[in-house]
Amino acid sequence: MDTEELKRRTKRFGVDVIALIRDLPPEVTAGHIGHQLVKSSTAVGANYRASCRAKSKADFVSKMGTVEEETDESLYWLEVLVDSHIVTANSIGRLLDEGNQLLKIVVASINTARGGSR
Repeated sequence: MDTEELKRRTKRFGVDVIALIRDLPPEVTAGHIGHQLVKSSTAVGANYRASCRAKSKADFVSKMGTVEEETDESLYWLEVLVDSHIVTANSIGRLLDEGNQLLKIVVASINTARGGSR
């Protein structure tokens, strides 16, 4: 996958999560989870863009490590929404799938940059 496609996908992930958050019920717990989720999901694309401007391989691996963490955190909050019965797994299945795909791509990119597997 090329850089521009991954930039598009990581930004779309954040935008799609924003759309989900706008539809969450107006309750304190949903608001808290939504706040955490919007921060982590939009950080995926922002940090990926930063990794594209890395100054060295080590800098790239470090920045991509942040992308990995933010993607994993986003998946965590999406799972919490499901497990707490705020949303159904079916209603956010596409977001969960995209988050997992992005996480696999990011981990593979880190492993390639390191010259091996983790």
